[in-house]
Amino acid sequence: MRLILLNKPFHVLPQFTSPDDRRCLREFVPLRGFYPAGRLDYDSEGLMVLTDFGPWQARISQPGSGMPKTYLAQVEGEVADPALAALRAGVTLNDGPTLPAIAEAAPEPDWIWPRDPPIRFRKSIPTSWLALTIREGRNRQVRRMTAAVGLPTLRLVRVGIGPWRIEGLAPGAWREVPRAEAEAVLAADRVRSPGRAPRSASRARGPARN
Repeated sequence: MRLILLNKPFHVLPQFTSPDDRRCLREFVPLRGFYPAGRLDYDSEGLMVLTDFGPWQARISQPGSGMPKTYLAQVEGEVADPALAALRAGVTLNDGPTLPAIAEAAPEPDWIWPRDPPIRFRKSIPTSWLALTIREGRNRQVRRMTAAVGLPTLRLVRVGIGPWRIEGLAPGAWREVPRAEAEAVLAADRVRSPGRAPRSASRARGPARN
């Protein structure tokens, strides 16, 4: 029963095999018998949880698990109150309305690593940062939510899953969570909420994809 936290780099498949020779998790995690607990899209970065224990994988990745996931999104345009209000109320996507999110404008993080390759800027359109915490895991949900309120996502970094944060993990690095901590967090009815989204941050089974 082991659980690890990985900072998945940009353009890495969220799985241990690659059918088309793209980079995948085995390049960074030289362990056997581990599986991702939820997904993180190829073009997104940040925190993934991996485990060799099926019940923990299910606890994290199943719909309705109650495990909140926190993201920092660099978006095109200025984050304003109407967009934040819409995200907090829940927005309607083509597969139905989302649950209310915790959404805040965020300063540009001074700790974040440069992306390779960098995002494409348009001189006439400013970019800004948004912190968003959701409890669902629909396909590309965060990107679709920001687009629905007029803020297309340019870069998406997952910085938190439940109480676990990405602080101290460089892209491609991982650390193991002590077993006692993992058991306490993943015990039934004891998944902890992060409260407010941070202003700066600290083949897979399951539906969590962003």
